[in-house]
Amino acid sequence: MKHHQYNSNFLFIKEPIEFDKYTKKEILQFCLGATLYMPGKKNILNSIKEKKLIGLTSMVMCFEDATAEEDLPIAENNVLEILEKLSVDLENETINQNDIPLFFLRVRTIEQFKNFTDRLTKKHLKILTGFVFPKFTTKNGYLYLSHLRELNNKFQELIYGMPILESAEIAFKETRSYELTGIKNLLMPYKDLILNIRVGATDFSSKFGVRRGIDYSVYDILTIRDCLADILNFLNREGEDYVISAPVWEYFLANKNMKFESLPEGDIHNSLLKRNLIVDEAIDGLLREVILDKANGFVGKTIIHPSHLKYVNAMQAVTREEYEDAKQILDTQGGVIKSKNSNKMNEINPHRNWAKKIFAKSQAYGVIENEKTYLKLFM
Repeated sequence: MKHHQYNSNFLFIKEPIEFDKYTKKEILQFCLGATLYMPGKKNILNSIKEKKLIGLTSMVMCFEDATAEEDLPIAENNVLEILEKLSVDLENETINQNDIPLFFLRVRTIEQFKNFTDRLTKKHLKILTGFVFPKFTTKNGYLYLSHLRELNNKFQELIYGMPILESAEIAFKETRSYELTGIKNLLMPYKDLILNIRVGATDFSSKFGVRRGIDYSVYDILTIRDCLADILNFLNREGEDYVISAPVWEYFLANKNMKFESLPEGDIHNSLLKRNLIVDEAIDGLLREVILDKANGFVGKTIIHPSHLKYVNAMQAVTREEYEDAKQILDTQGGVIKSKNSNKMNEINPHRNWAKKIFAKSQAYGVIENEKTYLKLFM
């Protein structure tokens, strides 16, 4: 797989790399980008085999909130059929590993996780990248992670986990620090198996009876912003270095002929901040939130509609100036130097952690000229 395949004629300063589930974790954890969630009973097989969702590089089939309890057996059998058919195609070389998006399953409970994985074979796990653990807490986390380790040992196949932080213990301030400290300690022995940490802003919002509108971002809701800030503080700090994916944007006004009203004269950031229409109010709202996601240290984003794929992934690309600053910092031993553009100070030690992440993102999403170029990458 490779990002931005929907725009194969785009000229990058530095091309994004190809990746699959066996790419080194240090890079793969940055590669998920826009992760498309869908119900477990959705028939996605032909869409994968025929590459109908251009730009899809990571996906989650959900056995939890997106699947009614009475539909769980149907969803499980559907997913097993998909895994079986894709694994046969892989063995017969009618598809290759690069044709398969990073494929995750969101389990319902620890019991369902264990029962379902009893039905899997090693060849199924060549298709699966991992499992997503909903409402992950200090109470259930060990059970999920210990079973994940058992699966890796049993099948001798790399299988990742992605906890979703969305519980009341994190939402409510009086228990949040204790819970996040416990989760941080719980994750540590399993860090090699944690590909991303995900956050559930919709579940957080439900605890307070709020919901963001299409005209503003999740960061405008004070209680949710506090949750996200503390999750980043505990798990995205220097020395922890988990890659944390941004919460879902809930709005879409999608059609196959979405076009730009007009190309903004300045860069996309200025146009969005001035609320000049770029695509439509739903996509523009998404883009504004992605800018804030990136500024706060999130990488990638959960999505619920294919129309969001190219916008989220395009916005992960690194500009030439960011890339040159990162390279300069990583190639210098210490001290303070003027940036190549002579417009900022690059202080080597304080900026090194930032530079490492920018360099990893440049490999995953490529390097583009500047902020104006994002618009060309969308096309």
